[in-house]
Amino acid sequence: MVETSDFQSRRARLMNRLHARLAARSRPATAFQSTPEPKMIGHFARGRQLLAGNFLFSGHLIEAPGVNIWDAAARVDTATETAHGFNWLDDLAAVGDNKARVAAQDWMQEWIRRYGTGTGSGWTPDLTGRRLIRWIAHGFFLLRGADKVASEAYFRSAAQQAIFLSRRWKAARAGLPRFEALAGMIYAGLSLQGMEHHVQPAIAMLNRDCKTQIGIDGGISSRNPEELLDILTLLTWVEAALRDAEHPIPEALSSAMHRIAPTLRALRHADGGLARFHGGGRGLDGWLDQALASVGSNEQPTKGLHMGYGRLSAGRTSIVVDVASPPTDASATEAHASTLAMELTSGRRPLIVNCGSGTSFGPEWRRAGRATPSHSTLSIEGVSSSRISVDGSGQELLKDGPEEVQSEFGDVTDGTRLATAHDGYRRSHGLTHVRTLDITADGRALAGEDLLTILNAKDEQRFDKALDAETLQGIPWTVRFHLHPEVEAAVDLGGAAISLTQKSGEIWVFRQDGAQEMRLEPSVYLENGRLRPRASQQVVLSGRSLSYATRIRWSLSKAQDTPIALRDIDDPTALDF
Repeated sequence: MVETSDFQSRRARLMNRLHARLAARSRPATAFQSTPEPKMIGHFARGRQLLAGNFLFSGHLIEAPGVNIWDAAARVDTATETAHGFNWLDDLAAVGDNKARVAAQDWMQEWIRRYGTGTGSGWTPDLTGRRLIRWIAHGFFLLRGADKVASEAYFRSAAQQAIFLSRRWKAARAGLPRFEALAGMIYAGLSLQGMEHHVQPAIAMLNRDCKTQIGIDGGISSRNPEELLDILTLLTWVEAALRDAEHPIPEALSSAMHRIAPTLRALRHADGGLARFHGGGRGLDGWLDQALASVGSNEQPTKGLHMGYGRLSAGRTSIVVDVASPPTDASATEAHASTLAMELTSGRRPLIVNCGSGTSFGPEWRRAGRATPSHSTLSIEGVSSSRISVDGSGQELLKDGPEEVQSEFGDVTDGTRLATAHDGYRRSHGLTHVRTLDITADGRALAGEDLLTILNAKDEQRFDKALDAETLQGIPWTVRFHLHPEVEAAVDLGGAAISLTQKSGEIWVFRQDGAQEMRLEPSVYLENGRLRPRASQQVVLSGRSLSYATRIRWSLSKAQDTPIALRDIDDPTALDF
């Protein structure tokens, strides 16, 4: 099994190199036959940083004024995806002046000189699709003022990449990588002369993936909300490109978009950002709004689970809870042990969060971010609700997670309840974790309860054995509530409460009953696009289970509302590495 996995990985890399070099020998396409309107939303401040020589790759800041992006990327081993995908082209296009255009043209031509022959690590189906979409969408930006030699090199390389995609799209992992590869092929087929014959095969494959990779509930197997947004964004781009080319819109494409949209609305917090689970972030500014608007449907999510998440919302408060087992397929390499973890946002300000994905900060942060203690839920000391194990190829898979996860929505006096449970600690300790959340109708108060309990006699035996291992001192547990970095926390009322103050002036008060200790501890907020993790705090409840049932009650109540809205507006041009 191990040897097979290693062999397949080596074979895929070899075949990518082979077909990249074969494609580089062809010389088709000399012009556009049509060009789709750019739909990408770049970041002006990031574009200015690039022009100043400040390059951010996977948490590494390279300060190199006057150096092209490829020399800067060569200094960071993990820079391939950031550089070769050409996402930075969106940011330079957002600046849009002559200096930005010249830099974009120079860096693209340098890529052709260095890697256009099929060399380098950027020749994978997903990166090639991502790169080709941007080359074509920003085609006029890249070619304005260019001489004949540069224009011919651009068209030749774009066509060669399309040919590579036509031969290697099947090697892309199902999900976002394959959607990227197919979208790139469609863009090229619609836009480049001589590439028309690639459109129909790519559409046929895209139709199939829309039916098989997008669930009936509009979810995907990775359960990553940001990845779902990326897929919807790609589908809206493809639909717009087909419409502009007066090409029929496949029904499977439209259906998938209309399934995804209400699911993303369910995973969206009150501030407009996505809930951060299973490696996903909040989503790039403006992309969610644009994608939902492009679908052209205002269908709202129904009451119930969406892609395995439960949502409670009232007033200006939104809560999203992970109420399903982590992914077990290929997505297990990025999955988090976050079952029953919650996030809470009030108005424009996140309050309770999960730490997030530490992938961009290196393997240790990546591993730490996936563990249960990095999420706002209960954990038993030293054990995550799902365990991380390393396979033969060195990939860290999430395994041995909850076998049964339950949830139920209901109405309570002046509010709504979400009752949940999972058995991720049952095999190790005989314990089932039950979490109940009650939110008031005005969204100003949340009452929570975390229960560790035994369900049958066999569980009692497991619990007794685990208790013996602790020399009858009790099973140690903690309930963590990670706070957003902009929340100021302070112990109040002689230790009986903790006050949580937002930058807007809004104050929430946290109280508890059932824990032996309540304290504030340091935490981190892991956010892609930052140079380093942001320091934050966490409220920690701790104690030990000595009996077959341990109950911890806690509450969050709003003590003071946000004052005048001007204090609650961020600077949209700010960029903090």
